[in-house]
Amino acid sequence: MKIVIDTNIVLSALFSKKGASNRLMVWLFNQKKKYNVVSNTLVTEFEDVLTRDQNIKKFNNLKKEDILSFIDDICLISYHQDIHFLWRPFLKDSNDDMILEVAVNANAKAIITFNPKDFKGIKERFGIDVLTPQEYLKKIGEIK
Repeated sequence: MKIVIDTNIVLSALFSKKGASNRLMVWLFNQKKKYNVVSNTLVTEFEDVLTRDQNIKKFNNLKKEDILSFIDDICLISYHQDIHFLWRPFLKDSNDDMILEVAVNANAKAIITFNPKDFKGIKERFGIDVLTPQEYLKKIGEIK
């Protein structure tokens, strides 16, 4: 099942090793099969958000170079999707539209985010589930 992970999940995974977002990222890195999908614009957003000074200061012992290497690693374990159809504007936030475009173009089955309310109408219009990391991990049987 292809999924698209919102930037807030990756950010949260780096802030805490205890949460569902970190567990999801660890699970993705331990799979032999690729599940996650990225696009050039999504990777650019990862770089922009994760390397902001205020975020780097919050990461324990991580430098900008470490974060960029981590993003490279995400790319290695992910499908790379070209965007052929734009759906803008469909959602209130253009960054959320970018996530939607990756998911639709990749025929992904789920968007994983901490802000499901920002993706209203996605399930009905596109048939894509919008789940939190905990909901996704439950769905795939990784947690109860």
